[in-house]
Amino acid sequence: MDTKELHQFIQNALAEDVGDGDHTSLSTIPAGTQGRAKLIIKEDGILAGIELSLAIFNEVDRNLKVEVLLHDGDAVHVGDIGLTVSGSTHAILIAERLVLNCIQRMSGIATKTHRIVSVLKNTNTKILDTRKTTPGLRYLEKWAVRIGGGVNHRIGLYDMILIKDNHVDYAGGIENAINAAQKYLATHQKSLQIEIEVRNIGELSQVLAVGGVDRIMLDNFSFEDLTLAVKMISGKFLTEASGGITEDNVLAYAACGVDYISMGALTHSVKSLDISLKAY
Repeated sequence: MDTKELHQFIQNALAEDVGDGDHTSLSTIPAGTQGRAKLIIKEDGILAGIELSLAIFNEVDRNLKVEVLLHDGDAVHVGDIGLTVSGSTHAILIAERLVLNCIQRMSGIATKTHRIVSVLKNTNTKILDTRKTTPGLRYLEKWAVRIGGGVNHRIGLYDMILIKDNHVDYAGGIENAINAAQKYLATHQKSLQIEIEVRNIGELSQVLAVGGVDRIMLDNFSFEDLTLAVKMISGKFLTEASGGITEDNVLAYAACGVDYISMGALTHSVKSLDISLKAY
C-alpha cells in the first residue's frame, strides 16, 4: 500500500465532499454525540477496500475505533458484516460516503476479476488490467484487480514502453518504432520493458524479423490467427491478447495459448458491489 498516494487521494476526496463542513450533521446531531455503525454486505462477491477504509477512518478521526471482521480478498455473502466503527457520530458520517464509494467500486472490480481468474484456473493464461481506469482512481482500481487475483499491466505511461498502432503509424513503421524505442532507452539509461501491438499476421512477421521487444500484443485477432501467431512466436516473446474479450469468450482466447489477456472491462464498465454502512 502506497501510504503517500493514499493520503493524497483521501485528502482530495474529503475536500471535494466536505467543503466547509457537513452542515446536515452539524445542524441535526449535537456536538460530541457518540455512535457506531456496521458495514453490511448486501450482495455476494469478493471484498476489496477494507484496508483503504481503515486509512479513511483514521484520516477523518484518529479516535474512531474500527473492528475488522472480514478482509480484502474474502468471499462475502449477503448479510455478512465487514467491519464495525464506533466513536464521533459526525466523523462516522463524514467518512461514510467515501468509504462506501471506494469499497463498493473496489469490491465490484475484485469480484469481476475473480470470476474471470476462476474461469482461467486450468490454463496458463493470466488476466491483465489496462489504463482504462477512472481518472484519479487508477491506484485503487488496479489494487482491486490484484485483490481479485489479476495482474497489473503498466501503471501509467512512465513504467513501460508500449508501442501501439498510433505510435507505429506516426513513427513510420514497426522497425522505425522499435529501433527508436531502443535508442531512447539507451540514451536515457532507462530499464523499461518494450511491448508492441500488432494488428495482423503481416505486422507480427515484421516484429519477429526485427526483434528487440519483450512482449507482443495481438490485438483483435481471430481465434485462428491468434493460434497461428502464438505458434509463430514460439516462446521467443511473451504474448498478450486484447480487443473484444469478454467473460463469455475469455476461455476461448486463453485456449489459443497466450500468456496474458488484457481486459479494459475489468475497470471501465464494472458494476459496484452493493454494500452499506448502517447505524446500530
